[in-house]
Amino acid sequence: MKFSISLWPCLIGSALLAACTAPVRPTSEQPAPVPEIATHSIPATAAAGAAANKEDAEAARLEELTPPAPPAAGPEQYADLFDRIRAGFKLDDVDDREIDQQLAWYTAHPQYLDRVWERSERFLHYIVTEIEARDMPLEIALLPVVESAYEPFAYSRSRASGLWQFISGTGTRFGLKQNWWYDGRRDVMESTRAALDYLQFLHDEFNGDWLLAIAAYNSGELNVHRAIDRNLKAGLPTDFWHLRLPRETEAYVPKLLAMKRVVKSPEDYGLEFEPIANEPYFARIDTGSQIELAVAADIAGVDLEELTNLNPAFNRWATDPTGPYDLLVPVETAEAFQAALAQLAPGDRVRTATYKVRSGDTVSSVARRNGTTAAVVRELNDLKSDKLSQGRELVIPANGIAMPVKVVRAAALVDGRATRTTVHVVRRGETLWGIAQRHGVSVSTLAAWNNISSGGTLAPGRKLVVRTGTVVARVDTGTGLARMTYTIRRGDTLSQISRQFRVTVAQLMSWNGIDEQHRIRAGQRIVLYVTKRNG
Repeated sequence: MKFSISLWPCLIGSALLAACTAPVRPTSEQPAPVPEIATHSIPATAAAGAAANKEDAEAARLEELTPPAPPAAGPEQYADLFDRIRAGFKLDDVDDREIDQQLAWYTAHPQYLDRVWERSERFLHYIVTEIEARDMPLEIALLPVVESAYEPFAYSRSRASGLWQFISGTGTRFGLKQNWWYDGRRDVMESTRAALDYLQFLHDEFNGDWLLAIAAYNSGELNVHRAIDRNLKAGLPTDFWHLRLPRETEAYVPKLLAMKRVVKSPEDYGLEFEPIANEPYFARIDTGSQIELAVAADIAGVDLEELTNLNPAFNRWATDPTGPYDLLVPVETAEAFQAALAQLAPGDRVRTATYKVRSGDTVSSVARRNGTTAAVVRELNDLKSDKLSQGRELVIPANGIAMPVKVVRAAALVDGRATRTTVHVVRRGETLWGIAQRHGVSVSTLAAWNNISSGGTLAPGRKLVVRTGTVVARVDTGTGLARMTYTIRRGDTLSQISRQFRVTVAQLMSWNGIDEQHRIRAGQRIVLYVTKRNG
């Protein structure tokens, strides 16, 4: 039998104890000599070290026999961004009728989903990367689907703006700059940072409950706290599914979880999504100072529409003169853009012209005469009132700066130009051109509002409808076309509109991304390009 080293002291002690307690022999007999037992103490540290060495050797032998584990899947190992998102899902699915209803809507509208994912291609990789960096559930990357359908220029009835739909006050709370030139709520990178900051704050506020955090993102943390307090007083559960919240919020979380199901297993619902490359779409370039967006697009070799879609935060034709100066450009053009930017002369960054004030001029009349707005003239010249001194030279935007209609609309929202209908009674001697000039609109627009020919005469006493605040872009003198928007009236058809503005139905459909099956509706706005002589 073998004994471990640590047992020997016990055995030695037992032998000695036995010897000491043996029966005493009679005195006439000599006691038998007690055998001497040699004892050797073994230090405790040496014993422990020997055991550890044996364990290490055994572990090393087992490690040799065990095949190496495959490396953990990293974000770069996914070719399709959808697969990367699926791997980061963390929220529990729930069997709930509201989720089923939202899911039914999504699955019944595959074309809507296609448009959403097409828009998301520019931003989704960046957003996913930022969410992963914070170890948040990747379901959050689907929130912009619910909020804005991944439309960076989205603007809600509650005046929320951008991919993440910030209202002005919450945007300011989370550090989003908002002024005449720039709205950080639509800045893709800044608004994503602010949204994740807010969601993390809410997650901590509600003790790590992501569903409550997401609900509070929609309706505000106070609403959720009040609902929780009501349930506590009534002895009811306080998870999201048991709270009484605004109807929109009660549908908000189910919309997100329904979208999660769609993305997780589109084939289960008869859907098929085009893969989205798991690679950056854009690069951020510091331009150093203010630059006109059309100039930036030109030297970057990209379409102005594409540049403004990537940089939706800018309300005007140029970046904010006080910054930020960063522009997002497609990755493949970034190097060439930086090289061209370095060669760009300071005077070529923003094109302006001068205008000498005449007798009777006001800021508004100067703006109308030069195809811009009074707000622009005031901003460029730091004017506090409409009074101008004759002979003064004003800085005005150079002609030919025509911005995409989304930017024009964003500018109109900042300027507070809500459309308002008024009636103008024609006086003797007035012309359509004169009335149009007085109200700051084009002749063709005024004629369209009143279903009359732009070249017709007006009878005194006739009443004309005038919609003040209608968005009309500046004239592009290079092409002789002006970009404008037209608000559809009841009974309008594309054919009728095309005749009024002397364009073709095919052009109208192309400019607005509609087809023959698309039915226009009253109140809808469409884009038109009209010749300068029409207005």
